[in-house]
Amino acid sequence: MEKKNIRNYVIASYLVFWAMVMGICGTASMVFHCPPVVMRILSNVCAWAPTIVLLVGFRYFVPGKTVKEFYKNAFAGKVTFPSILTAALLTLGATLVTVAILSAVQGRSFASYWNLGAYPFWTSFLFSVTTGPTGEESGWRGYVRPYLNSRHGFFAASVIQGLIWAFWHTILWFVDSDFMGLQMIPYVLSNVIVMTGLCFIMNFFMEKHDNLLYGIVIHFCFNFLYCFLKVDILFYVILSAVYILIIAGVCLANKKRA
Repeated sequence: MEKKNIRNYVIASYLVFWAMVMGICGTASMVFHCPPVVMRILSNVCAWAPTIVLLVGFRYFVPGKTVKEFYKNAFAGKVTFPSILTAALLTLGATLVTVAILSAVQGRSFASYWNLGAYPFWTSFLFSVTTGPTGEESGWRGYVRPYLNSRHGFFAASVIQGLIWAFWHTILWFVDSDFMGLQMIPYVLSNVIVMTGLCFIMNFFMEKHDNLLYGIVIHFCFNFLYCFLKVDILFYVILSAVYILIIAGVCLANKKRA
């Protein structure tokens, strides 16, 4: 029964998210020609699809528990400042190291890859907090992760989570990307590798501390820097290599911890 519930949850999350993106964002853009700030708000709303599906179907997906009990359990683990700081710095560092390598390869200054963009800093911060980190994590890490971890080893569970999470974004690769043609190949591969790598990081910290806050913080730290990045496809190629190294390092650290 639980396996069926998880499968149905994943399918429903995919369908609801894709329908929201096409129905809400597609209509707002193509019919009403909404300004960028409205589109950004609507995209944040769409990112809440995994949580919306979980809460609407809560009695079916999580029988025998209340919503309060679910969240109390999800945030029950101990949070330590050194561990959550390490998780945050590892995620931020991966992106910063990638930009530094890109800067050296292309012969441009590190600062030239960053732009504050159209929104004030606090607005970008707020947008980043209220999208995937708070909208997705209840479902992917709060609900799906414990099930997969209870039935698979660390490596397999992390890979499966990464693939589920990555391909949930499929529609965005085609409607919210600057890349086309052959450039889509490294872009899509990078998305799969990087999101899987993030699942390895989340799993590493959450297996020990079992608190959803780690998933939220790691997700936020990854998303936030993208508010200011101006990069080409080579960035995603290098980022993939960096995350492959991170996956190897996390697996080694997890093996030593075991």
